[in-house]
Amino acid sequence: MEVFGDLNSGNCLKVKYTADHLGLSYRWHELDIMAGESRTDVFLAMSPFGQVPVVRFDDGRALGQSGAIIRFLARGSVLLPDDAFTQAEIDQWMFWEQNFHEPNVAGARFHVVYRGEPVETRDPDKVERGEAALDFMEGALKTRDFFVGAALTIADIALLGYTRLAPQGGFQVDGRKAITRWIARCEDVLGLPALH
Repeated sequence: MEVFGDLNSGNCLKVKYTADHLGLSYRWHELDIMAGESRTDVFLAMSPFGQVPVVRFDDGRALGQSGAIIRFLARGSVLLPDDAFTQAEIDQWMFWEQNFHEPNVAGARFHVVYRGEPVETRDPDKVERGEAALDFMEGALKTRDFFVGAALTIADIALLGYTRLAPQGGFQVDGRKAITRWIARCEDVLGLPALH
């Protein structure tokens, strides 16, 4: 399969983390989204969303949206247990991530990392909502090692993408001890080097 993405994007890293952990073979195509490479006619013919990541499979079919991709890749693996209710709990966290975490934490980071703007000029509403999302995660992780069950699932991978990169957007993670421990656990399972 081929993965079209941006290694600076938490959404794209979710796909990389999942594929690498599962030992899947793929070819990575790095796109410069700021140069419009996800908006070309060729790319839009493959994925009308005009966003990365996109995976194109050997049969020519393409799939976009990080949550859909990692859920598809993880089927039948330890990252997505077979139990229907467990899968629903995983989906619950993944939908929450896309609605409350990603728009704010990643949105603020985009302003700083992609646009090169000072941290002080971030949208205060995004900052407030991003801090609230991180606080919510901190509370949830005080009573568990991973978000669903006793082992890492795609719920953790979905939340790890931008939580791990949150300091680049001006968010403090170090003071949130439960999140810090969870990030270290995820890095250990996934074989990722610590970012700091």
